Amino acid sequence: MSTDQRVAAVRRFNRFYTRTIGVLGDGIQRSPYSLTEARLIYELSQSEQVETVELRQRLGLDPGYLSRIFARFEADGLVRLRRSATDNRRQVVELTDSGRRVFATLDEHAIEDMGTLLGKLNDSDQTRLLSAMSTIERLWDPPEQAEVVLRPPAPGDLGWVVHRHGALYAQEYGYNDEFEALVSRIVAEYVENRREGLDAAWVAEIDSVPAGSIFCVSQSKTTAQLRLLFVEPWARGMGVGNKLVDACVNFATAAGYREMVLWTNAELLAARHIYERAGFELVSEEDSVSFGGPQTFQNWRLPLSG
Repeated sequence: MSTDQRVAAVRRFNRFYTRTIGVLGDGIQRSPYSLTEARLIYELSQSEQVETVELRQRLGLDPGYLSRIFARFEADGLVRLRRSATDNRRQVVELTDSGRRVFATLDEHAIEDMGTLLGKLNDSDQTRLLSAMSTIERLWDPPEQAEVVLRPPAPGDLGWVVHRHGALYAQEYGYNDEFEALVSRIVAEYVENRREGLDAAWVAEIDSVPAGSIFCVSQSKTTAQLRLLFVEPWARGMGVGNKLVDACVNFATAAGYREMVLWTNAELLAARHIYERAGFELVSEEDSVSFGGPQTFQNWRLPLSG
């Protein structure tokens, strides 16, 4: 898809979404207020008072446009404008009691309208919708401090692990379907052979969206193997990989293994840095032709202390 096609697709979605939530009419949430005016009322409702300059910068509004809106709000008795008590050069604005009643009505209507929209979808489709919306938020406004939650795989997660490995490694490294087949076998062997307390897997989530995965499998009575470390591109740099590897190493240590090993590819530099941070050391390398091209496979080892 070309850049022009991608831009057109985003604009098409924007038109569809604004039409769907009903912001193209004369008012929003069955009110006489535009989307911008309703957003201003919402922002003002979140605090006792706010500086007009701060509000303008937060919403990216033109000073003249904001002044005209406030003039209308003041005439309607919704806001009170005055000079700041700490800096006479600055102006602060606050909602009046009437303004807060208007906000309460807007908020009630917004909840009702969105509930009606969501009610047109079943639970599964609602989950898909919320996941897609969360993805858009994260891509354009990634959180500085994301909360990474680790949990055991849920139904469907193992298929997701295979799918995301196959799709992403084809996109980023040009791997063919031999790699996806290998991942499928690893996951299948994990399910068939896992033993409670000796084998485990984790899925990392951010805002309830899968962001990564890792497996710890028994290789022998004394050796555990770290397998299938994966982090979604949008979640990189948030500590997901480190948290997954730490969980895997801690589990292997608690299970009584004396060492942990892993097999990886030399070109996976980000993963190698995570392994080095965790204390793994490179043991050997082997050149091969696999996954549709030349590869340099590596074996790493970490002694464990119980």
